[in-house]
Order: sequence, then C-alpha cells, then structure tokens
Amino acid sequence: MNLNITSIPGDGIGPEIVNETKKVLNKVAALYGHEIVFTDILMGGASIDVHGVPLTAEAVQAARQADAVLMGSIGGDTKTSPWYQLEPKLRPEAGLLQLRKELNLFANLRPAVLYDELKDACPLKTEISNLGFDMIIIRELTGGLYFGERKTVLENGIRKAADTLVYDENEIRRIAVKAFEIAMKRKKEVISVDKANVLDSSRLWRTVTEEVARDYPEVTLSHMLVDNCAMQLVKAPARFDVVLTENMFGDILSDEASMIAGSIGMLPSASLNDTKFGLYEPSHGSAPDIAGFDLANPLATILSAAMMLTYSFDLDKEAAAIEAAVKQVLSDGYRTGDIFSPGDSSLTKVGCREMGDLVAARVV
Repeated sequence: MNLNITSIPGDGIGPEIVNETKKVLNKVAALYGHEIVFTDILMGGASIDVHGVPLTAEAVQAARQADAVLMGSIGGDTKTSPWYQLEPKLRPEAGLLQLRKELNLFANLRPAVLYDELKDACPLKTEISNLGFDMIIIRELTGGLYFGERKTVLENGIRKAADTLVYDENEIRRIAVKAFEIAMKRKKEVISVDKANVLDSSRLWRTVTEEVARDYPEVTLSHMLVDNCAMQLVKAPARFDVVLTENMFGDILSDEASMIAGSIGMLPSASLNDTKFGLYEPSHGSAPDIAGFDLANPLATILSAAMMLTYSFDLDKEAAAIEAAVKQVLSDGYRTGDIFSPGDSSLTKVGCREMGDLVAARVV
C-alpha cells in the first residue's frame, strides 16, 4: 500500500519526536511491503517565523491532499516567546484550531492506558493502580466554547468578557455515533459526560445521545456529570471504557486521564473527520525547556502513528506490531526521563533517539 502522509514537525520537541516516529513507520513499511511518502509542512511557531502566520493556505492544501497527517507539537513558552506577544489569532495554537476546522476534524480520540510496566509511575494509590485501566475519551473537537462567538468589551468603565457555548443536534449526533461505533469494538459501554443539571447545551447533548443510543441496542449508555467524572477518574479509573463528551470538558478530562497513566508522554491521540482521514499527534505539548537536548519521550507520537495505521489505513496488523514493540521496550526496562525511576536498578535511562531506535528494532 502507498501511504501519503503529511508531516507537521512543529515546535519545541516536535521535530525530535516526529523524526523517531518516521523511523518506526519506515521500519513497518519495509517489513510489511508498504511505501510511505512524507511531505513536511510548517504550522505553529515555525510557520510564524517563516510566513508570519501560524498556518498558510498552502499548508492546509498539502494536508488535504494527504491520506493522513502526523503532527509533533506546536507552541512555545507563553511567558517568553515572541509568538505570544501577537494577537490571539496569530499565535501558534490558532493554527491547530484552524486546521481542525478546515479539515472538519470533529472527533478527537484519546486512549489512556496504564501499562503494567508503568504502574509505579501512576500517582494513584496502589490498590487503585493495581486494577489498571484502559479507556478512550471521545471528545467533540470543532464546536462548543472554543469555537463560539467571543468578545471583550468595556461597559460603564468595567471590562467584561463573554464566550458562547453552542452546539446543534447534528454536531452532537455525529460525535455520538463515532463513540458508539468504537464502543461496539470494545466493551460495548459508553459513559456520556455533561453538565445537564445546569447547561442547556448539555441537556441537548444528553437528549441527542439517548436518541443515537437507540440505534445501538447492544451498547449500554450511562450519563455522568463532569465534576463527578473528574472525581471518579482518580477514584476508580478502571470503571471507564468509552467516555463521550464535548470540547472543553474533553480537553480537561483527557489531560487528567493522561497524568494518572503515569506520564502525558505516553498518550497518543487521533482527530478524525467523517472519512478515513485523520490528524495524529501526542497528547502532550511542545516542552520547549527540553527541546534539542534528546530528552523527549517519543512513545506517545509513535503510538499515535499506530492509531493512524488503524483508523486511516485499516492496517491493524501493522498497528499491533508497533504497539507490541512499545510494550516490549518497556518490558525490557528502557525509560526516557519522564517515566524513569532513579531507584530501580532494573531500568535503563535512554534519550529520545535511542528510544526510537529501540522501538524500531522490536517491530516484527
């Protein structure tokens, strides 16, 4: 198969982790008889430095022409970077929001898995972490508060700001369908998270989700208020399988889930539209403080590539080979700094490049 992939190395540690991921994908292609063509484009701060904007029309077009997009990370230090002296629509993250909108990437999938090998890195009590967890958070990505009308005004000498949270039933229905379809391949359970005791948007969310559930009688649907969900994620994460929620709630809850998994450096993500096309990126940020020092953990990006093979190319066997290679590296005791335990003599601390080499070597 020919795999046409647009690559966005981005900012900070992005180029490092994308490079290691390409190394692993090229190993997969060589073993399984595929051909990969990578086309690099600029986005975020790297694009601002060259073009003055975080995303150009040419970059969007290159992404549209690909089968999938692999992204590292974007952004910099919000306190010191000149990028954050620009108006909000010209800052690095605006490029990512624009790309999601342009490509209709409405469904964000964030798996959160606690590997047996990393249970010691989990901040939860041992009796909780020993139960393990394997969940996926399905977050609506192109609507809600992040895309609603916003304004800051001066009224009677007082500054006032407003952000509007808007969803229509079609936006809710399509993300709910995605969640139920994924649930059919897992434990056939969906927990829909909202704030229906307060928000009209959440009450519509709940109504439409229940309508979708009628088309999936094998799947059990339950509802949970977002504040309770935040508590339950640290109290009993093993109870979750597929979690469906809106944009802002999903942003917060998926980051919480990433930290109880031991390190945000371990968690991949996918952003999909209504075709096979998707953008694949790690859940973490650009970590500018460690960029260029060979300290980054590339595993989240490598696992994002495995998701790409599954969702955009239907190459389940190849995706499983990457996931097995990552698990084998962890079993063999190799760790980047974020998941390394200094007191454990059975572990070997490695850098970003070596971790990429180790995973590629174990792809079979």
